[in-house]
Amino acid sequence: MSDLAVSPSLLQPPPAAPVATARMRETAEAFEASFLSQMLKPMFEGLSTDGPFGGGEAESTWRGFMIEAMAKQTARSGGIGLADQVVAQMLKMQEQSQ
Repeated sequence: MSDLAVSPSLLQPPPAAPVATARMRETAEAFEASFLSQMLKPMFEGLSTDGPFGGGEAESTWRGFMIEAMAKQTARSGGIGLADQVVAQMLKMQEQSQ
């Protein structure tokens, strides 16, 4: 074997900086939370706020905030895998641009 052989690791693109990867993950989770929020909205639209334990007008007013909080928590807890796919695509696009 020749002394001029190139190590396969030298041919790989450099890994993304940890700060950039963390920002990508944060952006991807925010996107997933937004997606989940849109998917959860119809689920709550048909609920009645009447009755002895209903929240009345205040419940319907604040329902959007509750849905958004549920979506953010779901995304932070692992979500449905959408954030993982978005991060993978962002990393792939970054490699192609280098």
